[in-house]
Amino acid sequence: MPAPSPAELIAARQALAAADPGLAVIDVAIPPVGWRSHEGGFRGLVAMITGQQVSTHAAAAIWKRFSEGVGAVTPKGVLGFDEAALKGFGLSTQKARYVHGIANACERGDCDFDGIARMSDAEAVEMMIGMKGVGRWTAELYLLFCEGRLDVFPAGDLALQEGIRMADGHGDRPTEKQLYARAEAWRPYRGMAAHMLWAYYGMIKRREIAPPNPAETI
Repeated sequence: MPAPSPAELIAARQALAAADPGLAVIDVAIPPVGWRSHEGGFRGLVAMITGQQVSTHAAAAIWKRFSEGVGAVTPKGVLGFDEAALKGFGLSTQKARYVHGIANACERGDCDFDGIARMSDAEAVEMMIGMKGVGRWTAELYLLFCEGRLDVFPAGDLALQEGIRMADGHGDRPTEKQLYARAEAWRPYRGMAAHMLWAYYGMIKRREIAPPNPAETI
């Protein structure tokens, strides 16, 4: 599924700014935001798993070492190595276990990457979280970046929670449940809201802009 077009992103951003005062603050503060697009399928999901919770630089280094070590990043290719060998290619114990589990699930036919495009967002998430090592946050990120789903929102992402807290200018960081509830008003453009929040949070972290309340800490 292709990423949303520039015209779709502009329309989505305008609708979001009109729907929520916090997003209106962000709309004024940030420049145009593009859509993050990543490779999909088994290879794309494995790349996402291997790169989680490390810096961008470290993720690139790990992926290079892993993909060169495995050769063909396919379920059969991965299953040609045991978990210890995958650790030798730079994965943590947990990530090696997850990648092996995902490969096994694909070989059993429990994950249909080719059929995801025909599934609803909820159906696709449920299929993906049925694989050991794939939580809701990972599944939602996959649908956003690899499938271009415009209305997927990973409310468990701490940067999104912090972004809306800072845009509001006061209050505590919302919980995952609270942010899911607030994001209902952002349908059918919740994926664009996520991109706006990530951009806003990143700009504040880099001190390119200041939050509405300068006393707010990050």
